[in-house]
Amino acid sequence: MSKVPQVTAVFWIVKILTTGMGETTSDYLARTLGPVPAVGSAALLLGVTLIAQGRARRYVPAVYWAAVIMVSVFGTMAADVAHVALGVPYAASATAFAVALALVFVLWRRMEGTLAVETVAGGRREVFYWCAVMATFALGTAVGDLAAATLGWGYLPSGLLFAALIALPAFAHRFTAVSSVLTFWWAYVLTRPLGACFADWAGVNHERGGLDLGTGPVSLVLAVVIAASVAWLSAGERRVLRASD
Repeated sequence: MSKVPQVTAVFWIVKILTTGMGETTSDYLARTLGPVPAVGSAALLLGVTLIAQGRARRYVPAVYWAAVIMVSVFGTMAADVAHVALGVPYAASATAFAVALALVFVLWRRMEGTLAVETVAGGRREVFYWCAVMATFALGTAVGDLAAATLGWGYLPSGLLFAALIALPAFAHRFTAVSSVLTFWWAYVLTRPLGACFADWAGVNHERGGLDLGTGPVSLVLAVVIAASVAWLSAGERRVLRASD
């Protein structure tokens, strides 16, 4: 039994919401707690959620999406720490994370024979899956910040650009013979800068081109929407389980 959700429109919506929440929550915690306590706390919660996901015998929406949220928060911090604390340019970190993701894919494909997410049912395959997910979040964060900050395009224009780019794998999947596995991971990477750019645009101040709603309030609103979405998904999962009994 697969331990990841079916790839539907709802999946993509919740995924994008988690990327936005990860971006603003990371910024909020870093400013509120300080960089070191924030990273330490995020790493601890990430470990707890991934252990819970690993111990689950099937896909449990609340457990799965909690792990995704913490991967989003920690992945954002990893990219930001590399840039702010270590002085690594976003272009360099984006390249490094892209190489790391490619390495995960090569090993996963060689050892398991497929990168299809519907085959993720635990064991080594699930470890590869979460390594890939973490790499996509870090890569997406670096790419989003590269476009919005380093290249100076701003958060809203960058968000609109990534919204256009994410339509390409959907088009390729619908109208061409491109592998569905390739289009899935292509879109998966792009959800990160897409959600992060729009969340940053809502949260940052006017001087940085945002709406100045604050990273804390934006994170809270996104958390409420995600919680409601996951509750709805959990109800649907329970109906499916009852019908299969």
